[in-house]
Amino acid sequence: FTLAAVARARGRGARTVYVTTNPRSESLPEVDVAICPVVGPEIVAGSTRLKSGTAQKLVLNMISTAAMIRLGKLYENLMVDLRATSQKLRERSKRVVMATTGLAYEDAERALAAADDSLKRAIVMVRANVDAAGADRLLERSGGFVRRAIEGKEGMS
Repeated sequence: FTLAAVARARGRGARTVYVTTNPRSESLPEVDVAICPVVGPEIVAGSTRLKSGTAQKLVLNMISTAAMIRLGKLYENLMVDLRATSQKLRERSKRVVMATTGLAYEDAERALAAADDSLKRAIVMVRANVDAAGADRLLERSGGFVRRAIEGKEGMS
């Protein structure tokens, strides 16, 4: 199944990555990138869900975290590209605004309301001292990266 999926993806022109804890010396499918962490024998013979599964999960976590960073979803070490679709996420958004701007809880709540609940927009509004439209312009010019938007305010006319 996996090999067929890789072949189909390559046939469609997609780049492919293969994550396995099998040794590199074993036959690998034709892929663009092979990630083969060495984990050694399992603690429980015959089980592939312990060390091997954990290693693969760690690799995938690293890849997805790097992707989130490169896509501008984080500011400092905080996820800032989220939709506050629940009370839990609304509270998280307020805490992130507080942590990144130094605002008190009620002020963070007001900043988010002024930003139409956009966490990125609220942070840029406060840190760059601009209104929502100004924050949107800065975010657009920065490719959606909060840090670049804040630092780019100086070059805005």
